[in-house]
Amino acid sequence: MNSALPNTEIILHILFSVGIILLLAKYLGVLAKKIGIPQVAGMIVAGLLLRFLPFFRNFGKTDPNVVYNEANQFISYMSEIGVILIMFSAGLGTNLKSLVKSGIKSTVIACSGVFVPLIMGTIMAMFFFGSDGWGSQSFFKCVFIGTILTATSVSITVAVLKELGKIKSDIGQAIVSAAIIDDVIGIIVLTIVLGVSSGKGGYLGIILKTLAFFACAIVAGFIVYRLFRWYDKRHPHSRRIPIYALGIALIFAYCAEHFFGIADITGAYIAGIVFCSLSDASYMESKIDINAYMIFSPIFFASIGLKTDLSGMNMSLLWFSIAFVIVGCLSKIIGCGGISKLLGYNWKECLQIGEGMMVRGEVALIVATKGLNEGLVDSKYFTSVILLIIVSSMTVPVLLKKAFAEKK
Repeated sequence: MNSALPNTEIILHILFSVGIILLLAKYLGVLAKKIGIPQVAGMIVAGLLLRFLPFFRNFGKTDPNVVYNEANQFISYMSEIGVILIMFSAGLGTNLKSLVKSGIKSTVIACSGVFVPLIMGTIMAMFFFGSDGWGSQSFFKCVFIGTILTATSVSITVAVLKELGKIKSDIGQAIVSAAIIDDVIGIIVLTIVLGVSSGKGGYLGIILKTLAFFACAIVAGFIVYRLFRWYDKRHPHSRRIPIYALGIALIFAYCAEHFFGIADITGAYIAGIVFCSLSDASYMESKIDINAYMIFSPIFFASIGLKTDLSGMNMSLLWFSIAFVIVGCLSKIIGCGGISKLLGYNWKECLQIGEGMMVRGEVALIVATKGLNEGLVDSKYFTSVILLIIVSSMTVPVLLKKAFAEKK
């Protein structure tokens, strides 16, 4: 917190900051949804406005910017909890039975959909920034740019498939299953990249820590799952269950980073997967989403805008953003669609799968945020990520409708 301000002034500062962020973020989020782009884009724009509009920059006499203040750690803490809640909810929404039954094809599509964008994104970043060689900090910055591109947000694709009546088709199920597996593999890649780049034990050390974490998570998760299943049968739809589950998720997040050097969001995501097979999983997810929807998620996405530095915008960054969007879109089509051809799908089905996996969303922002915290990416590159989310979210519904259109 800003120690130069009295305690009462700090509290008033927080109250105003949170209040104005919630109002503007939710309003612009709803407005974004009405014009056909994800709500997160509107919330990010709210953060940008709060950072750069002169009214808010000159509102307070004791602070040049009453909303955006790097010393205001409260907003930072709230946004971090928001990330954990989003990833915990994503884990809760995972259909584990469908994931297990998805088979080899969806797994292969997901693997190609992660590693092709990773490689293409890394090469593209090297073209713009160069690299001092394998294992250097500049090399890991380029790899991290590729890591951002591995994420897939299938929510918009699912909505389009439902509208077209294709969600239960073989292609629809392949896209949804591959997207779920894609997120799991992407989280593992993020964990390894962050660990190795920070120098916490080298390549072998990070791999061993990662394996140890997942081994411990499986054992602890099985015990927790059995306890919760026993309790859930005796107290179905109890409001205590999501509270206890959230407590476990926060502990998983803490243990992942504190004891294993794994990103806290990985622990939260694994905790969600532990509970996703409970009969009350959807009930738990709805309760968690209420908290995230009302306060934590708006603050997190608005904080992306607050952290975005547009002062460094120049032609170089503009060209990078254009290349980032093009590579981000094409790499999913090449990775997912290309491998689908080898798995026996026809060219039209390959295009449908590739386009369905092309959307980016909140996971890409979360990955970028972790990179910012670790010093692997500058805040000005959030502009490129935001642009990719908006472009992919607006084009995919149109492309999918054309791809699934039947010839008359």
